Amino acid sequence: MLDRRTLLKAFISSALTSALLPVIPMSAIAAEGIPMGANVIRKPKRLRAGQTIGLIAPSSNTWEDQEIYFAMDIIRSFGFKVKTATHLFDRTAYLAGTDKDRANDVNSMFADDEVDAIFCLRGGYGSPRILPYLDYDLIRQHPKVFLGYSDVTALLNAIYTRSGIMTFHGPIAKQSFTEYTLGEFKNVLFNPVDSMVLATPPAFEPAEGQAEKENRLTTVTKGKASGVLIGGNLSLMVKLVGSPYEPDYTDKILFLEDVEEAPYRIDGMLTHLKLAGRLDRVAGIVFGKCTDCEPGSGPSFSVEHVLKDRLGDLKVPVLSGVMIGHIDDMATVPVGALATLDASKQRLTLDEAAVL
Repeated sequence: MLDRRTLLKAFISSALTSALLPVIPMSAIAAEGIPMGANVIRKPKRLRAGQTIGLIAPSSNTWEDQEIYFAMDIIRSFGFKVKTATHLFDRTAYLAGTDKDRANDVNSMFADDEVDAIFCLRGGYGSPRILPYLDYDLIRQHPKVFLGYSDVTALLNAIYTRSGIMTFHGPIAKQSFTEYTLGEFKNVLFNPVDSMVLATPPAFEPAEGQAEKENRLTTVTKGKASGVLIGGNLSLMVKLVGSPYEPDYTDKILFLEDVEEAPYRIDGMLTHLKLAGRLDRVAGIVFGKCTDCEPGSGPSFSVEHVLKDRLGDLKVPVLSGVMIGHIDDMATVPVGALATLDASKQRLTLDEAAVL
């Protein structure tokens, strides 16, 4: 597995120490192709067996080709056909080919009328590097389910921001789907309804001497708020700050997760978002799982304490522990969809169908 911490160290460190950049006005973004006003986000068509899925590697690649063939078999297990990107098997150090080739694969899959949806092979590192080379006008004209997480967070939010279509923070192609992951995936993308609860931990059946330990929800700040969902991997959201690909945080429900980051680094990235004024604008915050984020040796906050310390004074509802992150049981979360966060009742509800 690619060590994302090592790959991102220099990039994130630079982001955390850089001077704050001005907010990109929505009018400027609208000039790039997104109409101003309410309800402008385009929804893709729902998934159905028999459709063709485009498989791309916009960030890093796998170490072995067999992992790619495994991903193709996972996609076929749903009754889909697979169309592979031109550069899917390319490898350039820790990247899946050159920046322009990876961007061209994204553009080509959106332009291809034979392709119904686009799944990302994996995350890793490198998706922010291709953002300048994407054709956002073309993407807007061909809304399709675009699915991935981790490093793909940059693409999910950039495409939502610049192209005005919903994208989906969810499983990558090279992972097996647990029963929970499959259910959440199908509820959002195959069988949409106008209202559904998102990312609630799987049911736990208590027995004498047992209680739920791993999947516990924590209300950091009570309250209830509604807004459009944005977010994903915290490290990648920090990378987008000040860029023309950053989403507007105003009145949004921000969802976050991360992996292999020490608590002080989570503290630093949340502090950066606070200093940049992003967290002052949100309607609410949902924090998923921070996998392998335990304190090291020496004095340290836990991630739980970091969230209370950094987010507890925002005067908006904040809930942590939902099933979003680098975990086996993961939810599929639409970026750009309306949702309601009730931190008091520990519930995140999707308020509209995310696909047509």
